[in-house]
Amino acid sequence: MEKKGVIYINITKMRIKNFLLATFAMVASTITVNAQKTIVDVAVGSKDHTTLVAAVKAADLVATLQSAGPFTVFAPTNAAFAKLPAGTVETLLKPENKATLVKILTYHVISGSFNAAAVVKAIKDGGGSVTLKTVSGGSLVASIKEGKVILTDEKGSVSTVVATDLTASNGLIHVVDAVVLPK
Repeated sequence: MEKKGVIYINITKMRIKNFLLATFAMVASTITVNAQKTIVDVAVGSKDHTTLVAAVKAADLVATLQSAGPFTVFAPTNAAFAKLPAGTVETLLKPENKATLVKILTYHVISGSFNAAAVVKAIKDGGGSVTLKTVSGGSLVASIKEGKVILTDEKGSVSTVVATDLTASNGLIHVVDAVVLPK
C-alpha cells in the first residue's frame, strides 16, 4: 500500500512540477511577446483604447510613440473620452485641430519609464504629491487618494489610474479613467 501512495505522490509531484513549468513558460512567453510590442501596438490591441488609437493616428504621433523612448503613457480609455462634452472628440479629430490634439495627447506622456512603484515612491518622497513634467511641456500632479494614484491636470480636473504597468518595448502604459487637459 505504501508504494502505491509513494507512486501516487510522486506522480502528483510530477504533475504539479510540469504544471508549474508550463505556467512559467506561458508567462515568460507573454512577457516576451508584450516586451516586443511598442506602446502603440499595446494600445491597438486593447478594445478599451480605440478612441485613443484613433486620436494618436489623427495627430500623426504613431511614429513618435513607436520610437525608442522610453515613455510612460497615461492612457485614457474610451469611457474617459466619452466623459468629455459631446462633440469634443469629433472636433479634435479634424485636421484643422491637429495642433490642439497633439498638445492634449502629449500631455498624457512623460519621458522615461516609471512603473507604479516608482510613481508611488516619488509621491511619498514628495510628501504626498509629485509634479510630473509632460512631453507637451505641461505638468501633472500625482498624488494618492483612497489608496489610488490620481493625476490632477493644470485645470484642476482629476483622473484616477485604474491599471498599471502595461509593459511595452519602449516604455509603460498606465490606464486612466479621465482625459487630463493642459491649460
